[in-house]
Amino acid sequence: MPELQQPLPDAPDEKVGFAVVGLGAYALNQIIPNLGSTQHAKLTALVSGNAEKARTVGRAYGVMEEHQYSYDDFDRIAEDDSVDVIYIILPNALHREWTERAFAAGKHVLCEKPMAVTAEDCRAMIDAGKRAGKQLMIGYRAQYDPYNLRAIELVRGEEKAIGEPHLVFTEHGRMLKPKEEQRDEWRAVKELAGGGSLYDIGIYSLNGARYLLGEEPVSVTANYREPSEKEVDVEEGVAWTMKFPSGATANCSSSYRVEQAKRIFVQGTEGEVTLDPATDYYVRNLYVKTKEKNTQLIIPQANQFTAMLDEMALAARENRTPKTPGEEGLRDVTIMQAIYRAADSGKEVTL
Repeated sequence: MPELQQPLPDAPDEKVGFAVVGLGAYALNQIIPNLGSTQHAKLTALVSGNAEKARTVGRAYGVMEEHQYSYDDFDRIAEDDSVDVIYIILPNALHREWTERAFAAGKHVLCEKPMAVTAEDCRAMIDAGKRAGKQLMIGYRAQYDPYNLRAIELVRGEEKAIGEPHLVFTEHGRMLKPKEEQRDEWRAVKELAGGGSLYDIGIYSLNGARYLLGEEPVSVTANYREPSEKEVDVEEGVAWTMKFPSGATANCSSSYRVEQAKRIFVQGTEGEVTLDPATDYYVRNLYVKTKEKNTQLIIPQANQFTAMLDEMALAARENRTPKTPGEEGLRDVTIMQAIYRAADSGKEVTL
């Protein structure tokens, strides 16, 4: 046996079974392919409103038709012993309903972010999991990414590579194209999305500032940016500032009218750490600058998706709280609602 770069996976019949709800671009291009590369998880069921699509995907991944469900007959999944975890990849406004239905079916839940549209919905999802005795995890893939994890160590680990962190700048943006790309259609509709660029990609800026500093913000100011004449039912740009108990400040932004911004930059008393891009699916770059040198760190075998999926699988197997539980999703949604209140009022909102 050669020296292994990573441990061997579990035997197929020992892996934790996942059902994926919603067969959109993210599910088909990122999640389902990476389930096949995990150590502890496997795809065992599909849920889709399009039976033909489900059959096509099922044939490709070996999911038989008896494990393919429509949205109408989803509740039958309670009888499917091959399913341990239900991964909900649907528009934001549907997260609460489908999480509650999954828990009612007796399954653990991995739900995409943002967790829900309102803090009230988030709390209801957490309560449903507790009543069912099952685990709820939110899909914060960046918190499982080796590049972001190394950045956390550099900023607030024992080495304190950049001294005391004082300023965070984060920006996430992309062009929203609801008339050209099917994946953007629901994102332009507030009834389904719950919010605009803030909920979709600004959450990376918000969550990134929180996990890099290791603190919770105490207040926020905000303003809307980049008004557009396009027929879009959600805000296209938000800029906000968060203050933290240590005195650190985070200046953040989200936009639906810029081309691919995914940057997080932390300045400290002795240097700076930059992730650019910070939250891309395929490429992340990490730079550290101090008085002595500038360094780019390269981390091999950096698959954020398999790490996230394996954490959910182990949390389900051990019936323990996952690294990014519902409470983490609730915190972000609570803060994002405060950002909207600050932008609407033009006043500082205390958290």
